[in-house]
Amino acid sequence: MDNQRLATATLDEMVFEGRNKEYGAFMLRKLYYKHVNRAIIIAILLFVLFLSIPLIQSMFKEEEEVIKAPVVKVVDLAAPPSVEKVVPPPPPPPDAPPPPPPVRSTVKFTPPVVKKDEEVTKEEIPDVKELQKTDAGTATVKGDPTAPPTLEGIENGTGPVGPVQEVFEEKVYIAVEKMPEFPGGQTAMMKYMADKFRMPSAATRANAEGTVVLSFVVGPTGEISQIEVLKGLGYGLDEEAVRVIKSMPKWSPGEQNGRKVSVKYTVPYRIVIK
Repeated sequence: MDNQRLATATLDEMVFEGRNKEYGAFMLRKLYYKHVNRAIIIAILLFVLFLSIPLIQSMFKEEEEVIKAPVVKVVDLAAPPSVEKVVPPPPPPPDAPPPPPPVRSTVKFTPPVVKKDEEVTKEEIPDVKELQKTDAGTATVKGDPTAPPTLEGIENGTGPVGPVQEVFEEKVYIAVEKMPEFPGGQTAMMKYMADKFRMPSAATRANAEGTVVLSFVVGPTGEISQIEVLKGLGYGLDEEAVRVIKSMPKWSPGEQNGRKVSVKYTVPYRIVIK
């Protein structure tokens, strides 16, 4: 290919220079861009047509008139006021005061006092038998001997109102009439402690044995609280013993003077590696 044709030649002509252009590859490469442009234009036309389908359908479709039903709102009207004047009923009459309690019979009985003769007034001294049947008082009053005695004159007293209640001292006892007891007794408690105890690995490696002494309080309802380690061994044995005590069921509480009280209980926990 000379220089003049080389300036205007395409890439395909340069590639197929001196080759068989009738084979078909040359024509395919030459028409490639034309086919690509035609395919792009057809794709764009089809895409636009697809998007226009709803618009075209709406142009040929008759519009349907939608008639909305009228909304009826129901309003409850209050009843009209009555024309007649309502007269309120008269108030009920007040309750009649209760009748006074019957007066209890009393006989005037004045304690003897030393006075001069001219100051002494003659008064009839009641008989002892009469005083056994009638109360002594500052004046003689005839009434019902079976009437209850009155408390007239002491209404403004400052004493406690109501029945007298027994006062108990809330404290933790060391020894009581009936000591608290584990369900099933002492043997059942020892069996429970042996079954629930889990030997810590640190104690197993150290071959730690001995007795852990613990104290706790059994409350009035049988619950256990205030657990303390009085004598420990370490290696996790103290914590495991406390855990077993905490897991115990409720005890039968201790009693003092017929009343359930809080009692402090001490337990030696013997630990042996088997």
